[in-house]
Amino acid sequence: MSSRASVSAWRPRVPGVVEVFHARFTEYAYPMHVHDAWTLLIVDDGAVRYDLDRHEHGTPHDTVSLLPPHVPHNGAPATSDGFRKRVLYLDGHHLADGLIGAAVDRPDLRDPLLRRRVGQVHSALVRPGDELEAESRLTLVGERLREHLRSREALGAPRRDPVLARRLRELLDERVVDGVSLAEAGGTLSAHPAHLVRAFSGAYGIAPHQYLMSRRVGRARRLLLEGRSPSEVAVATGFYDQAHFTRHFRKLVGVTPGRYRATGAEAGG
Repeated sequence: MSSRASVSAWRPRVPGVVEVFHARFTEYAYPMHVHDAWTLLIVDDGAVRYDLDRHEHGTPHDTVSLLPPHVPHNGAPATSDGFRKRVLYLDGHHLADGLIGAAVDRPDLRDPLLRRRVGQVHSALVRPGDELEAESRLTLVGERLREHLRSREALGAPRRDPVLARRLRELLDERVVDGVSLAEAGGTLSAHPAHLVRAFSGAYGIAPHQYLMSRRVGRARRLLLEGRSPSEVAVATGFYDQAHFTRHFRKLVGVTPGRYRATGAEAGG
C-alpha cells in the first residue's frame, strides 16, 4: 500500500467558510482533536471511520458528515486503499451553536440531494470568480443541514416572496459589473440569504448567481460585437479574469468569446 498523501487547502472569499480542505490519504490517521468550526465532510473515494463523543461512525460514499465544533473526534481510513475527501470548515454563519447537540447525535446524514449540493459548492469554490455561486449554493446546503438537525415540527413551509425577488433582481441589475455577495444583499434587503435564494429562484426559475452571469454575458456579447477584445470585455463586464469569462461565455453561448467576436466581424465584413 502506498503512503502517498496529497493536500490542498485555502480560504475562499465566501462568507461563513473558514477553510476549504481537499486531501487524499492512505495510511494517515488523525488523533483525537477538536475544531473551533463546523466540519462538513464528503468522501469521494474509500471511506473514513471516526469516533465522536465515544461513538464510532463512518462515511460511506453517499453520506454527508457534519462534525460540530468543540467536540473531540479522530479519523482513519476504513479500508487499505485509504480515502479521498473534501471538507468545508464553517463558522456560525450557517449553523448556530444550539445545533451542536443534534449534530453529535446524528453526524452522518444519508441525503443524496445534500451530498450533491455540497459537491456543487466545492466545484464552485475551485473556480476563481464564482464566489457568488458558491455562496448561493452554500446557503441551500446550510438550510438543508438545519432541516436535518431541527425537529420536523419546527419547520415551516417555504414562503414565496415575489416582492423580495424583484428587489433582489433590481439590486443585481444595478451591480452587474461590481457584483454583490448574498450577505451584502441580505443586509441591504433585510432578508436571510437562504430566503433570498429561495424567493429569487421560485420567482424566476434561476438562481441569483446564474442570473448575474447571464446579465454579464449578455453585456459582453454586445461589447464583443462592437469589436472590443475578449480581455477588455472580461474586465468591463465584471469577470474575475479572462479564463473565468471564457468558461461562462462558452457555457451560455456555445462558443468562445474570440470566436463569437470573429463571427460578428465576418458578418459585418
